[in-house]
Amino acid sequence: MSLSRRTAARSVRMLGVTAASAALALSAAGTALACDISEFSATAACDGAKGVITVTDKDPTGVPAVITVFLENNGADLRQVGTEQTVVGSKKGVTVTFAEDWEPNAEYRVHVLAVKGKKTFVDADISPNVTTPSKACKADDTSTPSTTPSASPSETRTAPPAGTATPSASPSETSDDSAAPVPSASNAPSAAAQESNLAETGANSNTGLIVGVAAALVVVGGGAVFFGMRRRGSGNR
Repeated sequence: MSLSRRTAARSVRMLGVTAASAALALSAAGTALACDISEFSATAACDGAKGVITVTDKDPTGVPAVITVFLENNGADLRQVGTEQTVVGSKKGVTVTFAEDWEPNAEYRVHVLAVKGKKTFVDADISPNVTTPSKACKADDTSTPSTTPSASPSETRTAPPAGTATPSASPSETSDDSAAPVPSASNAPSAAAQESNLAETGANSNTGLIVGVAAALVVVGGGAVFFGMRRRGSGNR
């Protein structure tokens, strides 16, 4: 065999080895990037007073996966929780939540079915099964004590019964400007001054009537005396 043939044969063998190595490397890389059950996780938690089962998918290839949750009882499926949900994972992780009023220390089985095209990547359960916390969920106490001050006694006076007329404001409250001023005691005239004024002016006086009656009585008395003396004189004769 000539030197050129030997060199060619070696070159062919080297190319074959290189191609086989590349194929193995690509196969390993494809296997490493494929969806795997290890990229799925599940936990039981509380959302306020409600329990939830949360499943997280961290598959960077984004293969759609159907998640189904079952309540377990002595290693057997007791019932399915809600309906199955589909999740498309990412490197950061994508979650789906199943509402479940779980009891403490309950056990749930989470099944993952990841299929793309005609190829099934995952058809397995998340291991181990999900076990709920030992305490049930409770509602968060968000109430705060009232800080509104109580009304003062003046503000809590009982309203008058229906139909009762509300007392009107006094004249001093409604017409302070129009009310006539009340004269003080020093400015009011005394009773003695009023009598002296009446005596001086004759106002409201009965002096004329009294004088007339007295004059009439004097005339009547004088007439009676006159007639009495005449009768006595005539008798003496």
